[in-house]
Amino acid sequence: MTELGESSSPSVVPLTVDDPEQAPPKDKGLWRDLVAYWILGLCNNYGYVVMLTAAHDILKDLEGDDHGKSVHQNEYSALNTTTRSDDVTFGYEARPCNKLSTGAILLADILPALAVKSVASFLPLAKHIRVFLCVSLAAAGFLLTAFATVEWVLFLGVIATSFSSGLGEATFLAYATYFNKNVISTWSSGTGGAGIAGSLSYTGLTELGLTPKTTILIMLVVPALEAAAFWLLLRHKDTDKPAEPEEAKEKVEAIDYSTLPAEERPLENWSERIRYIPTLFIYMIPLILVYLLEYYINQGLFELLYFPGIWLTQSGQYRWYQVIYQIGVFISRSSVNLIQFRHVWIMAVLQFLNVVYFTFEAVYFFTPSIWIIFVLILWEGLLGGGGYVNTFYRIQTEVPAARREYAMMVTSISDSVGIALAGVAAIPSHNAICDLPVPDRLL
Repeated sequence: MTELGESSSPSVVPLTVDDPEQAPPKDKGLWRDLVAYWILGLCNNYGYVVMLTAAHDILKDLEGDDHGKSVHQNEYSALNTTTRSDDVTFGYEARPCNKLSTGAILLADILPALAVKSVASFLPLAKHIRVFLCVSLAAAGFLLTAFATVEWVLFLGVIATSFSSGLGEATFLAYATYFNKNVISTWSSGTGGAGIAGSLSYTGLTELGLTPKTTILIMLVVPALEAAAFWLLLRHKDTDKPAEPEEAKEKVEAIDYSTLPAEERPLENWSERIRYIPTLFIYMIPLILVYLLEYYINQGLFELLYFPGIWLTQSGQYRWYQVIYQIGVFISRSSVNLIQFRHVWIMAVLQFLNVVYFTFEAVYFFTPSIWIIFVLILWEGLLGGGGYVNTFYRIQTEVPAARREYAMMVTSISDSVGIALAGVAAIPSHNAICDLPVPDRLL
């Protein structure tokens, strides 16, 4: 079976013959692949984003408390104090924190994805079976989360969503090597669009008065859209043959792989594949750092950045932080055809500066306006999305065709490694900050 079995190791590689008279006409169906990959990117990351956006609500429901109006807060009339000129002052006896950091949701939302992506590169690219599992797990994740009445069922829903997202990313990125290189751009744009669509749809529907349960059930349309894009819109390729860029479809003749340099030949066995992994560290390490730093901010610090007495509750502020972050991600992930950055490590350095600022803000509450925080979060999202799309664009353009599929699958674990490390770091950091004295803004 060619579809479900491991790709064979062909003995030939296409060699372009430059003959303008024999060049085929322009691929008029290319739009189908580009649009399909945009939709697949959107649907694959949608559930993952929804779970992170809903993290504060999930924890609030588990603990039965909205810490924006918590028992730690005593309201005083402005007539009884001269310390503020506002209509209301806020006398907090302790910082308004969830007992369990949203980093716990982050770990449940990323560790399964990390596990599946770690092994996917060693398994056959059985794309139809993989995508069927992705769609089924995504739907199961929404249903379990919506109907959960106990903690373990809710976390099982988050885990199912994570498995779907991780398997989908490893599969679609590897499969992308058989298509026009621009599908990487549309895939990345779609994943960025998932951030906006997921966070904004959840936030918007809950702000309109829908319950989290009803909101999540509405989102069952997304797995159905993913299935339609993959099986009805995308033009499928034969994965038994070596990955060949669609833009190089001039007449070809065959040559032996033995005539190619050793570093451009296919990886024939597991031993060669494992030895090849260190050569991918130039792509993986900067991306790991970018994601470690940005998700430490998102899931360790966002819920600690609180402006009392404004038009948004603490839960509402957290949700809008996620929306604005995802807008930044979408913008940068959609920009690779306009501008490319080879040095992703620069984005990691800039993201570290964001960590420093947001940590000081979480401790001291010194920023005078939430609008400044909104702008900085948008910048954080731009850096994160830029690191992702430029990493995979470089692989698509720099790695030899015979090794590109494997390189994509291996490097796809980088973001998950960084996010998992961020979740581990976020929990103790969250607890440490919550134990600090109450900042002046909450007094």
